[in-house]
Amino acid sequence: MQRHTIAILVNDQPGVLTRVATLFGQRGFNIDSITVGGSEEPGLSRMIITTGGDEQKIDQLMKQLYKLIDVITVTNLSENAFVSRELALIKVSASPSQLAELNAIVEPFRATIVDVGPNSLIVQVTGDTEKIDALLVLLETYGIIEVTRTGSMAMARSVVPVPASV
Repeated sequence: MQRHTIAILVNDQPGVLTRVATLFGQRGFNIDSITVGGSEEPGLSRMIITTGGDEQKIDQLMKQLYKLIDVITVTNLSENAFVSRELALIKVSASPSQLAELNAIVEPFRATIVDVGPNSLIVQVTGDTEKIDALLVLLETYGIIEVTRTGSMAMARSVVPVPASV
C-alpha cells in the first residue's frame, strides 16, 4: 500500500475537520497523521493528511472530499515532488551527567536538547518522518518517557523550468 500526502484547503469553520475525518473513516482510510493550520489566505485553513491506499482509491477519496461543504481545493502532493517535515518533542530518561553523551547522539540529527531536569531531558527534532524514527531508535536505550509529534507538514516543491535546447 502506497503512502499518500494530501493537502486540503478549507474554509476555517467549525465542523470541517470532523466532516473530513469522518469521510476518511467511512471510506476505510486510516489517517496516519493530520496537521491543520492557517493558510496564506485569511479565513482558510490547510489540512495535510497522510494515509495509505492505491491510486484508484485515493482518486475516489479526493473526488468525495471535493463534494464536502467548505472544501476549496484537494491536492495529492505525492503525485509530484514535495517537501515534508514534522516536529517531535522526545522526553528521555536521563541524568544531567548523561547530557554530553546524549548531545553527541542528537547533534548529527540537528536536534537540540531544550529542557534538562533531574531525571529526564527533552529533545526537539525536525525533519522527515524517517529521520525522526531513526532518532527514536537511538534514544530507546535510554528509555523514552513520552513522545509528541506534529504530523507531517508538506508543500509542493517549486518547479524550475528547464531551458529549451537550441
